[in-house]
Amino acid sequence: MEQRRVDLFNNFYKDKRVLITGHTGFKGSWLSIWLKILGATVIGYGLDPYTEDDNFVVSGLKDRVIDIRGDIRDYNKLLGVFNIYKPEIVFHFAAQALVKKSYENPKETYETNVIGTLNVLECIKNSATVKVSIMVTTDKCYKNIEQIWGYRENDPMGGYDPYSSSKGCVEILIDSYRNSFINPKDYKTHGKSLASVRAGNVIGGGDWSNDRIVPDCIRALKKNKDIEIRNPNAVRPWQHVLEPLSGYLLLATMMYEDGISYCSGWNFGPNGDSIVSVGYIVKTIIKEWGSGKYLDISRKNALHEANLLKLDCTKSKTYLEWFPKLNVDEAIKLTVDWYKSFKDKDMFDLCVNQIKDYVSKRSEEVI
Repeated sequence: MEQRRVDLFNNFYKDKRVLITGHTGFKGSWLSIWLKILGATVIGYGLDPYTEDDNFVVSGLKDRVIDIRGDIRDYNKLLGVFNIYKPEIVFHFAAQALVKKSYENPKETYETNVIGTLNVLECIKNSATVKVSIMVTTDKCYKNIEQIWGYRENDPMGGYDPYSSSKGCVEILIDSYRNSFINPKDYKTHGKSLASVRAGNVIGGGDWSNDRIVPDCIRALKKNKDIEIRNPNAVRPWQHVLEPLSGYLLLATMMYEDGISYCSGWNFGPNGDSIVSVGYIVKTIIKEWGSGKYLDISRKNALHEANLLKLDCTKSKTYLEWFPKLNVDEAIKLTVDWYKSFKDKDMFDLCVNQIKDYVSKRSEEVI
């Protein structure tokens, strides 16, 4: 394997012990694959995959990482994982991540997202080995007033629906722990660096969740059914999953070397030309698939979802020198290619090749 095309991080992750909560999920599985080919020891803690077709399953990750099944609401089990495997770096993905489900079960959403994150933070605080922790939230953590400019990291937290609100709560919780227990001013005492990261609508192969536009499209296309769109005019910042993951990986390396300067919230979003409507996404998926139709099923009295949401990523571009590399059309093509190849190829190799192709786009950067 050509290390040049896989590793942007100067061999940093080789032999590092990295804990990923939610490793069986969409973003967690892609990060697990990337870290695995970087030579890290990946410890995964999460629930069973959503379906047998999820990226975690079809890529064979179960046999490639330390695979531990557990709920982040189970503090004692989670603490045992920290004590046994002694991670140096933590990426916290595990969450209830669906807006519609948060309306249906708000209690579970808050328990998983807020109390679950509290448990992870407690484990980090009490760990003798953890140096870097990156807590993954969402662009929906901001109090969305439908403004036409992007939200910056110092804008107020909020959230209309239970999911968004829970993530706003999580950001406040993280900030409290950073101030109270993992304060950069006291870095020489505790030796820990804590940051949160916020990305836009992330797409890519291997996601089969309900009520997400790409999986909904693929399921309909495979059955030759019309794609039903409930909010075609909603505008979102769309990006391929490898884009924010590259930012998270870069941020962790910088936090490891400088535990004081990067302890804060960070946005990782696409360029302005990739902030487009749901309708545009659906039409482009149909074009890449080669067939299909869509049906607008929007209703006046539907559950509330934001119509306009953008991120300002000036901070990441300025201080991390991180820039998005894929436009929305390229992101959709990569995504559809994964689903077209589903089970016809070795899916782990397919993911690795997509990572290598993506890294080649970033190879001119000095990281």
